[in-house]
Parts: sequence; structure tokens; C-alpha cells
Amino acid sequence: MANLEITFGYSPCPNDTFAFHALTHGLVKAPGFAIRPFLADVEELNRRAGLGELELSKLSFHALGALLDRYLLLRAGSALGRGCGPIVVTRPGQEGLDLKRARVAVPGRLTTAHMLLCLYLGRPPLAEPMLFSEVMTAVAEGRCEAGLVIHEGRFTYQRLGLVRMLDLGQWWEAETRLPIPLGCIALRRDVVERVGREAALGLERALSRSVARAQAEPLASQAYVLAHAQEMEPKVVESHIELYVNSFTLDLGPLGLRAVAEMLARGRRAGLLPETGASLTL
Repeated sequence: MANLEITFGYSPCPNDTFAFHALTHGLVKAPGFAIRPFLADVEELNRRAGLGELELSKLSFHALGALLDRYLLLRAGSALGRGCGPIVVTRPGQEGLDLKRARVAVPGRLTTAHMLLCLYLGRPPLAEPMLFSEVMTAVAEGRCEAGLVIHEGRFTYQRLGLVRMLDLGQWWEAETRLPIPLGCIALRRDVVERVGREAALGLERALSRSVARAQAEPLASQAYVLAHAQEMEPKVVESHIELYVNSFTLDLGPLGLRAVAEMLARGRRAGLLPETGASLTL
């Protein structure tokens, strides 16, 4: 039987290009599948998944919760951990800003960062959606009063003269005592129906092997990572990978799955996610 060709969407951020380099360059095989990579900003991936365009995709956990009737969570490939949550930045002297009234630049309404800010505030902010790479500039130039920063922005916001006013990861961990789920790899349910559960589990294992190989041979993916990175400074790229690629990326495990279930439950209680009886994982 011929391999099933599937499109694998993931972001150009260093953690994704590092983790999935081996899988998408044929260094790790996923039996039964031919994988075609598609790189895009995570909110673009969320949008395309909402249209059903991607068989396999990196998604924000917010988007996963909204799309559970169509996608299910794979246990490998996630960005989840401690000390890695989104932050809110502003200009100096504005640290006391009322975030319920402020215009906040956000990296997309379906990002986990946006959902976390909604949960923190108890209501949606006055959000100005834009590419994550434009958020800090919008704040520095005064077009928005605050900005919701993800990815490598955690390491670079001070270069634009900005200050941190809130760490949503710290808030989440204090509230729940759990690591913070940010992004995941999701598989379209009709693919499982087509190839069977065992083949889908093989794909999940291949993702984990890709992460393990990247960690064992970090130089192998270096050129690929740097070719796509928004921030080219090697130290920033290295810090980004160290923060977001960890044991949970290999396998969510019981603790990671508890954290995901807690986030989705809170999103549903807040009316940010639809109720569903769909299963979460394979």
C-alpha cells in the first residue's frame, strides 16, 4: 500500500524547526506516511486547521480545545513546561496599567496566550490581533498600550525599551501547581479513521523519535533552525530551544495530560471553548 501523503504544519520558531527537523528531512521515518512540511505562524496554523486544511499540525491549546471535534491531541511534540509562559509588556511607567481597559496587542485570538489573558482578567481584553513578531513594536511605537509576548520575545523585549508587567506562566503555575500547556501537535480525526489507530500511534512515536534525535544531535538541525528563526542571535535561539523543548515534548505523560485537561476545563467554564464529548487523545 502506498504511503498516505499528509501535510504537517508547524511554526518557523526554533523549538519547532529543531524538534521536527529529523522527521521532515527523512532522518526519522513514520511508516505508512509521506510527510510534506508547511511552515507558518501559529495563528495561521490555527486558522488553517479550523478550515480542515492540515492533516497534522502544531496548534495552540486554545485552538485544540475549539477544534476537538475535528482533531485529537498527540502526546509528542508539545510545548509545555514551567517558567515558559507568555508575558505582558508595556512601556516604562505604565506598569500599573488596567489591562481590562487597555488596548492589548495579541498574537492571535486563538493562541493559548490570549486564552490565558482572558482567564486572568475574567473577560476578554480589548485585543488587537497581529503577527507575534509585530506585537512588541506596536507597544514600543504607542499603537497599543500593552502587548502579549510569546516565543523568543521573552528574551528580547527589553531591547525595545519595554518592561514586563505580568507573567501569565507564573500566574498559571501559582493557580494550578501545574506546568503550562502552550502548543501541541494535533492529528485530524479522519486520518485515524483512514489509516487505523496503530498507524496513528506509529506517527506519534515518530514525532517523539524526531525530538529525541534533535536533542542527541543538536548540530544536525542548526542550519535549518537558523534559516527560519525570527531572531538570529545564537544565544537567543539556544535559550528558546532549551526552554520549549523538554521532556514533555518527548511525551506529555500523566502530568502533562493533567495540565492540558485543566486548561481545557477552565476554558470551557469561562465560555472560551465549546463543550464536547470528543476524546482528547488516541
